[in-house]
Amino acid sequence: MFAQEFTKLMGKFGFCTDEKDMQEQVAALITQKNWTKVYCIEDKWKTQFANTDDLAGCDVSITGCEYLVARTGTIVMSAAQQSGRTVSVYAPIHICIAYTDQLVHDVRDALQSLKEKYTGNIPSLISFATGPSRTADIEKTLVTGVHGPKEVYCFLVES
Repeated sequence: MFAQEFTKLMGKFGFCTDEKDMQEQVAALITQKNWTKVYCIEDKWKTQFANTDDLAGCDVSITGCEYLVARTGTIVMSAAQQSGRTVSVYAPIHICIAYTDQLVHDVRDALQSLKEKYTGNIPSLISFATGPSRTADIEKTLVTGVHGPKEVYCFLVES
């Protein structure tokens, strides 16, 4: 359900059977798109993918997430994550890496899970990203990538 809803909203989705498959798919995408400046602050993937510390000048950023909301195709991120909010919205392309145990059905489930995960110390910022940024403010014409990434990829890893 997540993949279906996410792709309806112009997100690009990849399913990975394990961590190795994800690393291969992400590396292949980076090569295929010829992204030369990859930003990633997440310790888990930094040595594998990152080759720049310049978020402002990067081609793509890679982050994790708190949860994926299946019903809406939404990526849930918070200030408690290592990458925070800036990394996912500042770069022109955002790649999110998530795991099947992070899938929840609805926004309510995500909020309840965050409440339980952070036991009384909920992060100061919770972000709900549903596909690439888009607006129809100007003459009611839909434009993507104005206030955030132009493209969003999600790689879901079997956990």
